[in-house]
Amino acid sequence: MRRWNGWGDDSITYALNTDALAFLQERIGMGKPPADVTQEQISATAPVTRLHPHPLIDITVGTRMRHSLGQSLPDWLKMRYGKIENFPDGVAFPESSEDIRTLLDYARQHQVALIPYGGGTSVVGHLTVPQGAQAVLTVVMSRLSCLLNLDKEAQLATFGAGIFGPDLEAQLRAHGYTLGHFPQSFEYSTLGGWVVTRSSGQQSLRYGRIEQLLAGARVETPAGRLDIRTFPASAAGTDLREILLGSEGRMGIVTEVTVRITPLPACEEFHAIFFPNWDAAQTAVRQISQAKLSLSMLRLSNETETLTSLTLAGHKKLIALLETYLTWRGCADQKCLLLIGASGDKTNVKQALRAALKIARQHYGIHAGQTMGEKWKQGRFKNVYLRNTLWQHGYAVDTVETACDWPKVKGMMHSVEQSAKDTLASEGEKLHTYTHLSHLYAQGASVYTTFAYRLSGDYDSDLARWKRLKTAACRAIVEQGGTISHQHGVGTDHAAYLAQEKGALGIEAMRQVFSHFDPQGVMNPGKLLPANEQAT
Repeated sequence: MRRWNGWGDDSITYALNTDALAFLQERIGMGKPPADVTQEQISATAPVTRLHPHPLIDITVGTRMRHSLGQSLPDWLKMRYGKIENFPDGVAFPESSEDIRTLLDYARQHQVALIPYGGGTSVVGHLTVPQGAQAVLTVVMSRLSCLLNLDKEAQLATFGAGIFGPDLEAQLRAHGYTLGHFPQSFEYSTLGGWVVTRSSGQQSLRYGRIEQLLAGARVETPAGRLDIRTFPASAAGTDLREILLGSEGRMGIVTEVTVRITPLPACEEFHAIFFPNWDAAQTAVRQISQAKLSLSMLRLSNETETLTSLTLAGHKKLIALLETYLTWRGCADQKCLLLIGASGDKTNVKQALRAALKIARQHYGIHAGQTMGEKWKQGRFKNVYLRNTLWQHGYAVDTVETACDWPKVKGMMHSVEQSAKDTLASEGEKLHTYTHLSHLYAQGASVYTTFAYRLSGDYDSDLARWKRLKTAACRAIVEQGGTISHQHGVGTDHAAYLAQEKGALGIEAMRQVFSHFDPQGVMNPGKLLPANEQAT
């Protein structure tokens, strides 16, 4: 069963070895586990629904509670401390576009706000229930999850937008295909959610981000149905896919998505390469990216993330042997780990890896084989469970991410990490922070930073601490010239910074587009646009 107040399946735990816990305690101090409230305690705080009865709407308290929040750290604080301030007034589970049309008519008639809900994995406040007198209905898309059409000749597949990642891949694999979109939230996020948040998968270097994979869609909007037809390419005016991508539920509800699929690769390999320091590693991965090799993934960890990963890995004796060997080869305290993947036919995979390794060797890279790469692949959707384990030891984990051009990458990494450290230092607290480049391009890279720090055990204190940390990191991103989000989206947490990226004219254009499709402003109010720019 899925956890109601944490990540993932409640039967899965991330075992933290003794050395790893001691490592964290040495860096930021002993954690004090807070006392979690029960489902019964938090459900007792739910107000009476404000919705008019409707056969498609579930108003039971337990269902409303489970669909109140996403997976951001503020969401966790609210769930764990029992401080959910706003519950949806009801939850609908539509089974067709017609059901959604009915719900949109209901919302218009009763002036009810609608929140589209995919897998509930948002980490930036996409699912936050707005405060106010307006009733709120959450629309869960999980029952729109079928493979509706498979065109093998055009390599297109159409799915219900509520399909989860594993189900989508299973249905494609049965026919010999893959979408190749594997965000870390893959197990619980949905195709429709990927589209409206501009998701990026771990192997986007081969398969593309969701904007390259999206071919067409059907969207039920308050103003009517929008069908976005599929073409291999078109010069016929504005690309409506680009309006839908990143719209975060403000236009309407996506019911069907057509995607570009690829035959399953005959061969796939993941390798590890160590570099003596960050400068050598960044230069190498930039050159590899710009060489346009047929790779599927490049993921470069800085020295602190490399150290953290090796500590978490366990296998103390084996890691010690590896460390000894790397030190002998010139990779010591500042070493950085690169994971590199290639997918396709065996010949192309071997050629791509051979070319990448040649570039890596020019920058003193040491090839460490496939073992670490394969271990990463096996656990790539399980690492997020570490959040549950660390909470139980009294630690919070959060992330920020951006993307910037290559000349700004190193400065961005240092600025984000240092601003966060300084923020907690002002409170007498320490921060364990590390960064990796998660997606690489010829132009630049995604810079993804993780923070781990102690919980205070008090909701107000922990929320205030998070706000200060988040503000410092976001300001550093903006000041260093990065986008406010490369893959998580905007939601509520990043909305205040969007105008600095889009400009006043750009924000107004977005507002007008959303207002065209949603004249009454009932679709996911309070998200994406800055608060003072909301459609009315």
